[in-house]
Amino acid sequence: MRKTRVWSQIVMVVVLCLCLGAYTTQADEESAPATTGVSVPEATLEELLKQAEALEQRAEYKKVVDLCTQIIAAHPESAAAYTQRGMAYYYLEKWDQAIADVDQAIVRDPKYARAYRARAGAYQGKGDSERATQDNNQAIELCTEALQVDPQDASAYNNRGYAYVCKGEYDPAIADYNKALQINPEYAETYFNRGVAHYLKGDYDRAIEDYTKAPQINPQFAVAYLNRGSVYADKGDYGRAIQDYNKALQINPQYAVAYLNRGTVYAGKGDYDRAIRDYTKALRINPELAAVYLKRGNAYGHEGEYDRAIADYTKALQINPQYAAAYNNRGKAYYDKGEYDRAIQDCTKALQIDPQLADAYLNRGNAYDDKGDHDRAIQEYNKAVQIDPQFAQAYYNRGVAYVRTGDYDRAIADCTKALQIDPEFALAYLNRGLCYVMQEQWAQARSDWERAVELDPDGEAGQGARANLEQLTQMGH
Repeated sequence: MRKTRVWSQIVMVVVLCLCLGAYTTQADEESAPATTGVSVPEATLEELLKQAEALEQRAEYKKVVDLCTQIIAAHPESAAAYTQRGMAYYYLEKWDQAIADVDQAIVRDPKYARAYRARAGAYQGKGDSERATQDNNQAIELCTEALQVDPQDASAYNNRGYAYVCKGEYDPAIADYNKALQINPEYAETYFNRGVAHYLKGDYDRAIEDYTKAPQINPQFAVAYLNRGSVYADKGDYGRAIQDYNKALQINPQYAVAYLNRGTVYAGKGDYDRAIRDYTKALRINPELAAVYLKRGNAYGHEGEYDRAIADYTKALQINPQYAAAYNNRGKAYYDKGEYDRAIQDCTKALQIDPQLADAYLNRGNAYDDKGDHDRAIQEYNKAVQIDPQFAQAYYNRGVAYVRTGDYDRAIADCTKALQIDPEFALAYLNRGLCYVMQEQWAQARSDWERAVELDPDGEAGQGARANLEQLTQMGH
């Protein structure tokens, strides 16, 4: 019997708010052209940029693009307008368009720190860490110069803090955000940004405090509700997470990422039907979200609908041919269908893209093991635990392979290791008990099977252990 890490999950979407908006790891929604209620020629540039900021905080990024395009037509000299539109493209994962706009902003104002910070994000999105670091450093330098001129410039502290976050330097970022809030206690974006820094440091309670403060100042701050929901989800408080995603969707019913995250919470609760409905809603809003196809494929897989899962993983790969997790998960679906060669091909492709994907070694090992190539399977599991020494499933699966080769001592050692990592791994107790029986260690076998029944009374491990205990009793042991 085998327990695997069946469906490799991506990290819950986390949105980082910038000085004038948000940073999301997923592309966002399609929406109607902006309807601002103010004629561009009649409004001042400052009023128009504030409208764009408000749309950004509502996560209405397509509307930001439309409005900023109008602003640029009326105010072609505005570096802020180009930067704002560049950031909207960035949130939509249109990296090249984002960079092109921010380049235009820098031409107009070479000392505009926010533009460098924005371009750094786009370079990071493209995977160009070197250029991202250069731009973040430039943003820090310009913000520092600005603060030497005006030590009460809250936006400079906020922008410098964001650049520090992008470099992974969370403590100086928090210090800058603290200073910005001392100057301007009503700076909603800074509370949000500080919440991001606390979250990335692992301080979830402080992150929640800051994400709560931001919408108290700006009740339309949909992204703040989204992020707070993500923290609650990470803490296992699914009820509050769903409430926050609902609130984000009340503010912006076209918020695809909120549907994605709510669907992920439903999946975590085992409610795959609701998860599938939310993922489907997200894809209706934006059919180019590869991560949502992956997630929906995972949900279909849990429901045993492997063909639908494979179709979703294939769609994700059409959008992003370098999506290692999609290859891995499709390989797992093929494995569950008994198509072991296809499973091996997909896991191999996943590992070509990401050689550190331990799940792919695990899944490829499972396919080799069920094909009868137990030695090759053991090699795959060895690689999985080298990458992730806390990978309980890989130790357990290697133990299964050792059982099939008759090496019960190693099988017992691997099950024991799995249980050291995960003391509630019922299948490991069941399998180790079987190994003890093969060595006629009856007392140890009975102890393991009793523990399996305690942990999983109605599941596969518990039922198997209960039947084994009855046989053991009949044998007089």
